[in-house]
Amino acid sequence: MESWRFACGERMFVLRRAPSLEFMANRPFGHDVEAEVIRKAEAAGVTAPKVVAELEREDGIGSGFVMEALPGTSSPKEILEFEGADTLLSDAARDLARIHTITPGDLPEAVPVMDYRQAIADLKAQFEEAGGDRPIIALGLKWMEDNCPEPCEPVLVHGDYRMGNLLCEPGKLTGVLDWELAHFGDRHEDLAFGCMAVWRFHRYDRPALGLGSLEDYFAAYEAESGRQVDRNRFRYWLIHRTVWWALGCLNMARIWRSGEDRMLERVVISRRTSEQELDLLMLLEEDAPDEERARRVAMPEPDPEVGEATDGELAIAVSEWLASVKERFDGHDKFQWAVARNALGMISRYNTAAIPAFENAPLAQRILSGESLLADTGLLSELREAILATIAQDVPKYPALAVARERWT
Repeated sequence: MESWRFACGERMFVLRRAPSLEFMANRPFGHDVEAEVIRKAEAAGVTAPKVVAELEREDGIGSGFVMEALPGTSSPKEILEFEGADTLLSDAARDLARIHTITPGDLPEAVPVMDYRQAIADLKAQFEEAGGDRPIIALGLKWMEDNCPEPCEPVLVHGDYRMGNLLCEPGKLTGVLDWELAHFGDRHEDLAFGCMAVWRFHRYDRPALGLGSLEDYFAAYEAESGRQVDRNRFRYWLIHRTVWWALGCLNMARIWRSGEDRMLERVVISRRTSEQELDLLMLLEEDAPDEERARRVAMPEPDPEVGEATDGELAIAVSEWLASVKERFDGHDKFQWAVARNALGMISRYNTAAIPAFENAPLAQRILSGESLLADTGLLSELREAILATIAQDVPKYPALAVARERWT
């Protein structure tokens, strides 16, 4: 979606708009319903923006709505350096509890109610469409099938409640944004999603939104909602949404190849699938036998380069040149400059031979069928070795990588 900030008189507003009408195809609901969700959330006491107008077809500027602009920044890098993180965590828990007071009868029928089993089946279909050859994702899908919880009373789930979608000032939450994934389901899904390692950014040591401890987050949520957090359901949804985002990353390459969106960021995000696979394996290995978890893996040393320049060295040379012209870029071009340097970094580190049979369709299918288990001798070590080698090439600065190396090598 696009967000356009503009002034009208002395007041500031934001237009939330789809880049095209075709972009809205196959979505469960349109901007009219999304606007109604935000209005209902604001009425429930959530720190949500006030919707002031919805676009009509005759306006000629597409699908979207206008909101009053709110103060604060959505930059995780800035927010996670603020003082008063405990207050922000409490505010986030409070707003989430208020979102979860909204039930299906409060909103239009177009807002879907999640069927947990169907959601797993949909993810499996995405996995097969993407090649069905990632054993760690297969492991997650099989675990979800075996551990799917019974449905509970559905409440409104924001669906994307995380750093990046929260506006903040030091010590104060000022807005909850991006409601396009809203649906009715298990409140633990919302609680878990923002606690995924990827959304904690550089604060891996703070498991609750990158702001604090899970104990403090749960306590604040329970105090506001009057309902206990079920740790088992929380873990299920942490794993479910990690699989969901792993497949979301993987799908970015298909979108780029199709021509639907040729933005550079798409292909770079597709190579960040390994982040989610690392996180997923670290979550799932809790169920492996102690003797398998105790095994250590070796990290191979790279061979020294000799002779003519390699492809990787060419990529490094271009990246270094780009660094020298950074000041020539601004706005969105500066963002694309950073993405381009990330892409060149991935190319410079790529070495197929260093990844031991990671994209392995037969192994993935054996895991999905239950023939191969984490209890099998050596399987966990094999997966650890493969994901460490992969993510060291894709995203070597990913915070979880240092933690995994310390545990596993």
